[in-house]
Amino acid sequence: MTASPTSTYILTLSCPDRTGIVHAVSGFLLERGGNIEEAAQYSDPDTGLFFMRVQFACPVEATGLRLSWQALAANYSMQWQLHNAGQPMRTVLMVSKEGHCLNDLLFRVRSGLLALDIRAIISNHRDFYPLAASYNVPFHQMTVNHDQKAQAEARQLEIIEAEGAELVVLARYMQILSDDLCRKLAGRAINIHHSFLPSFKGAKPYHQAHDRGVKLIGATAHYVTADLDEGPIIEQDVTRVDHSKTVEDLTAMGRDTESQVLARAVKWHSEHRVLLNGHKTVIFK
Repeated sequence: MTASPTSTYILTLSCPDRTGIVHAVSGFLLERGGNIEEAAQYSDPDTGLFFMRVQFACPVEATGLRLSWQALAANYSMQWQLHNAGQPMRTVLMVSKEGHCLNDLLFRVRSGLLALDIRAIISNHRDFYPLAASYNVPFHQMTVNHDQKAQAEARQLEIIEAEGAELVVLARYMQILSDDLCRKLAGRAINIHHSFLPSFKGAKPYHQAHDRGVKLIGATAHYVTADLDEGPIIEQDVTRVDHSKTVEDLTAMGRDTESQVLARAVKWHSEHRVLLNGHKTVIFK
């Protein structure tokens, strides 16, 4: 008899911590012929929650696994998701007039460094239409101003949902999303910003930082929430600078840092390594 083909899955879960969770998960997989390839877990002493990510190969198809898993999950009051590990994550990118993060993500996807299926690029400017065309990605440009913001966001959400996007990346999209859109994209929208907030707000933050003689510049990638730039943090990094650096040097170094931080955050999210823990994240790297 020919053996059933196996598929690789990723199971993520969180629940109140108690004894026996790891045993229950591994036993469930063993009973169904599953082979654990990677596993990580964390017990948060502050919240009393348990988090786990398991990558495993199994001959049972996804629908059957989900159905049989529900009883065990209910017994432990789990919040959980089961994903097919071999399926690139459907993604929509949003950008304004700074293209360093957009260009970096597109190149990483083409190079096989990010498992994303880029379904569309949305922008409030036309600048990066040629770049999108060079990667054969549909480009949607729409004006976003005070009078048209609601209509523009409705159209953006329509595109996101039509493409079945599991992830939306604000790759230097310089428009504040409404509270309503933030709620609709909760847990699946990632933003990137420089590390100068709240000290250097508004236009030309690198000029302001240069004038103050900062010694560190950096970037933060986080999930989008209605609280501007205060969503759960996924990744951060810094670069040291000194008095010899010009504004142009700071800007270039800052853009490199932003690109790298955003790419790491997107990679971890696309591999289902990021679990929300209230206002924080648990990341199984």
